[in-house]
Amino acid sequence: MKSLTRRSFLKSTAVLVAGTMAVGKVFGANERIGICTIGFNGQGGSHIKDILEKSNEAEIVALCDVDKRVLERMVKTVGSKQGKTPKAYEDFREAVQDPNVHAITIATPNHTHTLIAVTGCKAGKDVYVEKPMSHNIWEGTQLVEAAKKYNRIVQHGTQSRSDNTLIRDIALIHKGFIGKIMHSRGYVYKNGNRFAIGHGEPGNPPDYLNWTLWQGTSPDHPFMKNKDRKDKPGLYVHYDWHWFWEYGNGEIGNQGVHEMDIACWGHNRGLPIKVYSTGGRYGWDDDGQTPNTQATSFTYEDGSMVTFEVRNLGSFQEADGGDCGNSFFGTEGYYVRRKGFFDYKNKPIPVNEPLPEDLDKWDRFFRAIRSRKEEDLPVTPYDAHISCAHCHLGNIAYRIGRSLEFDPKTLKFKDDEANKLIKREQYREGFEPVA
Repeated sequence: MKSLTRRSFLKSTAVLVAGTMAVGKVFGANERIGICTIGFNGQGGSHIKDILEKSNEAEIVALCDVDKRVLERMVKTVGSKQGKTPKAYEDFREAVQDPNVHAITIATPNHTHTLIAVTGCKAGKDVYVEKPMSHNIWEGTQLVEAAKKYNRIVQHGTQSRSDNTLIRDIALIHKGFIGKIMHSRGYVYKNGNRFAIGHGEPGNPPDYLNWTLWQGTSPDHPFMKNKDRKDKPGLYVHYDWHWFWEYGNGEIGNQGVHEMDIACWGHNRGLPIKVYSTGGRYGWDDDGQTPNTQATSFTYEDGSMVTFEVRNLGSFQEADGGDCGNSFFGTEGYYVRRKGFFDYKNKPIPVNEPLPEDLDKWDRFFRAIRSRKEEDLPVTPYDAHISCAHCHLGNIAYRIGRSLEFDPKTLKFKDDEANKLIKREQYREGFEPVA
């Protein structure tokens, strides 16, 4: 591959996104879907594992990662397991142009999710994109428009939407099973595997990592070595980018987006008109920027509310169980997801509704690719965007440090300082708007 400069990357990416749309493939009943997984040092590894187990539906024809060691290792693993070696790509822009690739799955850092997904849609590929689908509110609107404009199947990686028990229970909530929902709550308490990440110092990236591609359209920053963790190649790479605003969205946009998605799904009020968030990064001496303790509230036009909590300190869990979960409080009862039951005046409400079809997230993705029907997806791109936008709204309120009024119709705050965080201006060069 030619030497890649920052300017050449931005210029060629903008040309590709703005280029002529490719036509997607229509599949026969027994034809397998060609998959390329992009980014797999973390969650993408589970994509590959799951897809290999569904060899009657799909095969992995290509793999793409900016870390040569990770890429070479997984190419060998997949080749040995499926009996056919996938093609290896370092650059996602080349991967999406491969005619044997019909769909891509994306598990890169958050700041490149939308860029890769939109580029894939433009190239005629269907997309499974890990949560959150966007790094900011503006990106989410672009991916929603890209799915519509290019007639692509785009599925968001919040697998709880495919849980048939939860599908049934949320439908009952929407029918008024426990009255009108006035307060929905989500929480994530990742106490066992969240620690101080150390301190960084500028240095050269390892020769196996393409730092320019890793940064994507984000402003060029020096690679940061980790002074305190010799087991990690850098301060950001491969996981701790989550805790920096330039690349991640903190815990509310990491594990939290799963519970936020369920809260928004059940509450079913769209976007809020007010948001407030407070907290901090307590107890840890490190370079991380995002809060490890955060309490956020959203208020809607009808006065109802969603509250969301992040707590990555301590070794304790609450009575409703687990390190993440949801509760819904109605005028006639409540529902606790972790315990899986409805309650009215402290008496469980019997649930006689049959469960819907039991399909996992990949079954639903492949079905939607074949049918070309958005209704076969577990969640539409728009509804996924609403859930992710809540995470972004919470983080904006946290960073601004005051209660904010928001207009769901214009997607703008009354606060000009907050409006600057809705999008990132540097996309003007490397990521042309879809609409």
